[in-house]
Amino acid sequence: MDQKLEQHFVALLEENQNIVHKVCSLYTHDQDAHKDLFQEITIQLWKAYPKFRGDSKFSTWMYRVALNTAITLYRKSKKRVRTQDYDSVIFKIKTEDYDPTEEQQLKLMYKAIRQLNDIDKALVFLYLEDKNYKEIAETMGISEVNARVKMNRVKNKLRTILNP
Repeated sequence: MDQKLEQHFVALLEENQNIVHKVCSLYTHDQDAHKDLFQEITIQLWKAYPKFRGDSKFSTWMYRVALNTAITLYRKSKKRVRTQDYDSVIFKIKTEDYDPTEEQQLKLMYKAIRQLNDIDKALVFLYLEDKNYKEIAETMGISEVNARVKMNRVKNKLRTILNP
């Protein structure tokens, strides 16, 4: 591939890399797995980049590739039995902003989100990223109405998980 294409891709990736990190955080439980998933998503983005037509925003396209890659790898890894102690999950919060109640609520929310299926996890992730339903629908390849219906169902699932 030509150097200009590579430079443009690297610039866009650097500008939007937080998207990939957030997806990695949602689907991994430790730093090594995070790094591996980040690398795999970057490879998939690079492979697909020449076909990116610009019909949507780069960030929307990036969400879609990142989530699809994470879901695919997550499903493959589910075949192996994993255990995770949720008490070992550490949230990095600035000292001056530290609120133990908020941290506990975040832990509980992430624990609940991890219990959802892959598609529902992706939907919640996009919702928490303040994406509107049109962007969520476009990213996930579903209709806007379907995105709204699915999100309402997911909210109910999370309520049930958090308030048994």
